[in-house]
Amino acid sequence: MTDQPTVVVRGEVVREVPPEIARFAVTVSARDKDRPAALARLAERSGAVRALIDGYGDAIDRRETGQLWVRPELKRTGERVSVYAGSATTTVTVSDFGMLGELMLRLADQDQTSVAGPWWELRPGSRVHREARRAAVAEAVARAREYADALGAEVTALLQLSDSGVADRPMMMTRAAFGMTAKSGGGMPELELDPQLQTVQATVEARFAISPPRLDVTPDATGG
Repeated sequence: MTDQPTVVVRGEVVREVPPEIARFAVTVSARDKDRPAALARLAERSGAVRALIDGYGDAIDRRETGQLWVRPELKRTGERVSVYAGSATTTVTVSDFGMLGELMLRLADQDQTSVAGPWWELRPGSRVHREARRAAVAEAVARAREYADALGAEVTALLQLSDSGVADRPMMMTRAAFGMTAKSGGGMPELELDPQLQTVQATVEARFAISPPRLDVTPDATGG
């Protein structure tokens, strides 16, 4: 009795797909020799940023407060305070890319405010991952059938299937992130952003049982 003949193949799919969301960070800062004044300025600027973001309504997917710090800065000698400084960072997630450039510029135009990003991503649990996994399985089945056919055999059963992983390989920053054109009338310039494609990869390894091969089969090198 001979062992069941098998074929082991890898199915791999790599796709470039448009991003689904963009994230950016906006940080406000405040400094003053008087601590209550520094805190008041920080709270006022943070409130202005929140109000501006909230003004975009449903265009904003998520707004999250990140790092917040306030600290005294000492003089070179001793423990005397030179100034009180603080900053607050908010991370914003949007899926409406049409308003992204406008929002980032309006935030950057606020007093003592800096903006970083955008970072392009797919949503967690995006259907793109599921589609990539299904395509990788189909690729593994197709390869197994090609090898079996070359031996004059047929695939008869799946014996093992392992997932080697689904990975995102995003390009984190946009090209030409700050290409600006001024509006007529001296208003706020326009910021054109180019959403960067996300690379998604899915890989599976599969082992199939095949019917006894016909060892007298000669592969057709011409493909005819």
